[in-house]
Amino acid sequence: MSKTFLAVGECMVEMAPTGQGTFAMGFAGDTLNTAWYARKSLPDGWTVGYLTAVGRDQVSEEMLDFLRSSDVDVSAVRKLDDRTVGLYMIQLKDGERSFAYWRSQSAARQLAADAGHLRTYLSNANLIYFSGITLAILPEKDRQVFFEALATARKAGAKTAFDPNLRPRLWESEDVMRKSVTQAAGLCDFVMPSFEDELAHFGDATAEVSADRYLSAGAGMVVVKNGPEEVICATAQEKHAFQPSPVQNIVDTTAAGDSYNAAFLAEYLSSGSIKASVDAGARLAGTVIQHRGALVDCFEPA
Repeated sequence: MSKTFLAVGECMVEMAPTGQGTFAMGFAGDTLNTAWYARKSLPDGWTVGYLTAVGRDQVSEEMLDFLRSSDVDVSAVRKLDDRTVGLYMIQLKDGERSFAYWRSQSAARQLAADAGHLRTYLSNANLIYFSGITLAILPEKDRQVFFEALATARKAGAKTAFDPNLRPRLWESEDVMRKSVTQAAGLCDFVMPSFEDELAHFGDATAEVSADRYLSAGAGMVVVKNGPEEVICATAQEKHAFQPSPVQNIVDTTAAGDSYNAAFLAEYLSSGSIKASVDAGARLAGTVIQHRGALVDCFEPA
């Protein structure tokens, strides 16, 4: 019987410059990136699904076609008559990327508005993956609905994984962000922060402090990513530090953390080995950042 890895969040239209004064359309988003890499990393006994909301327009259908073509199940996606998907544009100046977003009324903001739909799909998953962006785009009342559905799914046997992915511009305030992220961590078996974010928004002095803070909130395991520095993996019983191999030719760090999370979770769900999972995450992220773009097909054919 197939097991389900269910990612929850917002997939957006991406408009990326081609270099000829025009833009190419694609699809991306933090949890979508992780779902895409999880499908590449997990064995055939796993289904990878995506839970979000889209419109009923042409671009929404193209997004769903993209997900299907990536072997990501879309049965958990709600279609809304009065909304469409969010969009962002990448702009380049002197080699530096900046982003402009149009997402304030995106359909994905309604992904938890139907509590019954949400509970059904979360409770039927084996691993539920979401991020701080997933939480940030939800209205406060729907955020609490999501937390309740997550708790119910855990009681039914689901494992939960969370990347705080702290983006204060999306939140009502930094205080609400910190409180919500801490609440989410207490509902999770895996919390997978990036230390750069934790330093900036929680003021943690070290990655170990970040790990301890999330453990104190109730997280089962904390995996603190820290670029080329040591990865800290901690539970209530033990703490380990792992030094990733250096990457010499860094081209684009987009989706580094997203791909790391996918490979780590895929390996841990298969082997239960922390070291093998850290190695898998570092290996995939190290490959991804040597290429341009979020979704890099760097996998050997089966």
